[in-house]
Amino acid sequence: QLQASGGGLVQAGGSLRLPCAASVTGFSINRMGWYSQAPGKQRELVATITSDGFTDYAESAAGRFIIARGITKNMVYLQMTSLTPEDTAVYYCNARSVRPGSTYEYEHWGQGTQVTVSS
Repeated sequence: QLQASGGGLVQAGGSLRLPCAASVTGFSINRMGWYSQAPGKQRELVATITSDGFTDYAESAAGRFIIARGITKNMVYLQMTSLTPEDTAVYYCNARSVRPGSTYEYEHWGQGTQVTVSS
């Protein structure tokens, strides 16, 4: 299960921090990240971070957003700065995990948190 929060209403140029905590007993987390889905559009990647700390960003997020792990590898934060109205979307936390000794990845999704940026 993924617990995500931190969404809200912010003015353009503002910042938000989205935390996400994964509770996947018996699994090891390979990667966590955030995806966004704007109205009428497909869900798309915003940023991810692997268990080794490697990060990947959408072009629109690079230079403005930072994804980082929390106290444990099962926690991540997405720090969003210089927000624009185009960032308005529902943001979903995502995790990929494996059972010990297996290479099959399971995918987990959080419930989504609304981010609204006003102009």
